Amino acid sequence: MKTVLLGLMRSRRGFRGGALALVATVIAVFAAAPPSSAAADNYLDVCGFSQYSCQTGVKVAGPVGECLMTTAYYHSTIVCIDYDGDFVYVKDNQADGYSALGQVWSQYGVAERYCRNTHGNGSWARCNFDWREDGTKKVRGGVRYNDHEWRTGPLWEFSGK
Repeated sequence: MKTVLLGLMRSRRGFRGGALALVATVIAVFAAAPPSSAAADNYLDVCGFSQYSCQTGVKVAGPVGECLMTTAYYHSTIVCIDYDGDFVYVKDNQADGYSALGQVWSQYGVAERYCRNTHGNGSWARCNFDWREDGTKKVRGGVRYNDHEWRTGPLWEFSGK
């Protein structure tokens, strides 16, 4: 929350004009969304829906957890899951200008989570999701071509983690 201090100046109409300016400023400051409630990362056309969670991963040195690689048809993307922290790691293995994607489908809660790596060929990205431990999860990896065209292929399933 930001604090705004304004000095009121007396005009021909008294303090009324300054008071209205103060009220308008306070409303504008409190109406602005704080960073924590910023809009979702909408790099796929489904990302705006409540059953999807989309994140652009932060660049990291390497993964932790269980990993598998997709075939070349799916961009040769490597996806890793760190079960202890609900982290998804995605490695982009092709220098083609497209983003690598990791996807986790969940039986309960948010149905699909997407982690995008925008850091280029050979790089790793990490997304921090929070999913329920019960139920089945399906891990997929692939590529994003644009906001309405992407391809992911199956890697593995897990449950209870």
